[in-house]
Amino acid sequence: MTAKIIVFANEKGGTGKSTLAMHTIVALLRAGKKVASFDLDPNQQSLTRYIENRRTFVMEKGVSLPLPEHTCWTPDVAKIYTLRSRLDKLSNEVDAIVIDTPGSHTELGVEAMTLADVLVTPMNDSLVDLDILALVDGETLKITGPSHFAQTVWSTRQQRMLERKPSLNWFVVRNRMLFNKSRNSQTMSILLNALSRRIHFELVGVVSERVVFRELFLKGLTMLDFKEDNIRIPTTVSSRTARQELCILVDKIWGTPLYSEPVSAIK
Repeated sequence: MTAKIIVFANEKGGTGKSTLAMHTIVALLRAGKKVASFDLDPNQQSLTRYIENRRTFVMEKGVSLPLPEHTCWTPDVAKIYTLRSRLDKLSNEVDAIVIDTPGSHTELGVEAMTLADVLVTPMNDSLVDLDILALVDGETLKITGPSHFAQTVWSTRQQRMLERKPSLNWFVVRNRMLFNKSRNSQTMSILLNALSRRIHFELVGVVSERVVFRELFLKGLTMLDFKEDNIRIPTTVSSRTARQELCILVDKIWGTPLYSEPVSAIK
């Protein structure tokens, strides 16, 4: 068994990395995969708190929900392991390793990207967030060059080549999309499509802005959890669409379909 390493990374905070990482974890667990997860942000610990909220919900409600083998990468853990040695060990024990990185440039985050098979970069649909991928001229709205983060991804790809590893699959996700199409959204589409060819990433799907994501965090739940006796997952058209968006995204990240029927398989 060789685990697929999926890293969520963006040097800007607040783009939804932890939320999408958690939904990916649960989708993989629901599909019967054995999953290990890592939170490399010992200060914010968003993914760790999400999983802790889930464990609390399980105990309080007496329900059974799948959970990953989770590690928060604190200084105490770092005294025992290097990230590479820990992932090497787990690679033979699980099907997938999902890693959430800090919303800033860190050596540990860069190391995770170097070890990744799949890199997922969520970004809010705004020209402000586009700055994480490219430098854009304010007058002409033309791309003038790659950003610091894009250059970091290029460097990790070079390192992977030196280590004779397969090429990195880099996916960029337009997250928290608004429902109404605006001039900004159209401009973003043009720039991202041009940029994807220039710095070699694949633009995959969209995830719409929904208040329910923030509400489910407090319970440790996701839109991909089954409806149990003590769980009230919304069953509106909006929630069904959200589940479909997420299933399509996870299928793309995993590389093969996990759910033959994305909406009806999760009830």
